[in-house]
Amino acid sequence: MTKPIVLSTWNFGQPANEAAWKVLSTGGRALDAVEAGVRVPEADPNVTTVGYGGRPDRDGHVTLDACIMDEQGNCGSVAGLEHIMHPISVARKVMENTPHVMLVGDGALQFALESGFKKENLLTPESEKAWREWQKTSQYKPVINVENHDTIGMIALDQNGNLSGACTTSGLAFKMHGRVGDSPIIGAGLYVDNAIGAATATGVGEEVVKIVGCHLVVELMRQKHSPEDACRLAVERIVERQPKKSRDIQVGFLALSKSGEYGAYCLQKGFNYAVRTASRNALLDGKSHY
Repeated sequence: MTKPIVLSTWNFGQPANEAAWKVLSTGGRALDAVEAGVRVPEADPNVTTVGYGGRPDRDGHVTLDACIMDEQGNCGSVAGLEHIMHPISVARKVMENTPHVMLVGDGALQFALESGFKKENLLTPESEKAWREWQKTSQYKPVINVENHDTIGMIALDQNGNLSGACTTSGLAFKMHGRVGDSPIIGAGLYVDNAIGAATATGVGEEVVKIVGCHLVVELMRQKHSPEDACRLAVERIVERQPKKSRDIQVGFLALSKSGEYGAYCLQKGFNYAVRTASRNALLDGKSHY
């Protein structure tokens, strides 16, 4: 059994994994690890799809979505949150300090401010420049593997054999104001079942929501499919439903079993994920349908 272990989506998952590993390698809880891990890209202005420096919506607002889930099935989520650097930490506060799972928009901001989070301007000059450039044509078509829809999802198994996960994003670049994808939706962008495994997703969230993707992946693992096979079958579900559309978009799933086995699968070539264990620190390419 491989434990502890942490996995995350895309190449910016490697520095995120390092922060998570500091928690896991000293016997810490998977929940604390995934929160600490994804806070790294949330605060990095060079990661233009997560948190600070994230591309704004078509009206120029940086709106953030995030969710977190622990080994006991507790979960918290925020959607359409503005002005807060670390939506994942707000999501955890929702989980721990309210009777709710999800807070959105102004209500999520009000709760964050009441919880002591600082209000900040998250629109960097670089992201504003990209938005102004986009306004010249205002064409909306997600480009495969281009950083306009690259969530960070992170799943971890700690020394005690417990699983947790986190997912955070600024969403599709130049999306309609108010758009929410799969990332803050438990069962779509993230799902954890401590008896079976955990899964997270990245890519065009609308297609993940339509199949409740991460819940599907975990349920397939419950049926004894390997993590990679479970991810593959979820991707094939999208292809079956949208054979034509699936050729023009990217969706990737990443899964981790209770025993520490892991795997990934995506629609198009180009999705990679980071893995960190005591003996391995690597960036791997997910297998693809096309």
